Amino acid sequence: MSRPARAYYEAIDDGDYDRLADLLDPGFVHERSDRTLEGRDRFVAFMRDERPLTDTEHVVDALYESDPGVAVRGRLLDADGEELFAFVDVFAVEDGRLAGLKTYVRTDG
Repeated sequence: MSRPARAYYEAIDDGDYDRLADLLDPGFVHERSDRTLEGRDRFVAFMRDERPLTDTEHVVDALYESDPGVAVRGRLLDADGEELFAFVDVFAVEDGRLAGLKTYVRTDG
């Protein structure tokens, strides 16, 4: 079950948006404190064309599996390796695809 979650970060970091789309259910929903993106195509378009920084790296510090999902604790680094923020992502997984994602972030010490 953790494979799609790890592949999700790899696809984003590599800018491989076709691979990212293949990992997501068509009804994928991403919820975070500042916005909700509904649908796989909308989410992929945001990641490809609208996010403020694309030269980033997701570092996975811990991964927790349970049925029916995966929780990931990690950090987002900028191009210089500086931490932008820490995050916890909670994925819903259905039939081997990512069906939903709730992101929690910490931006201060």
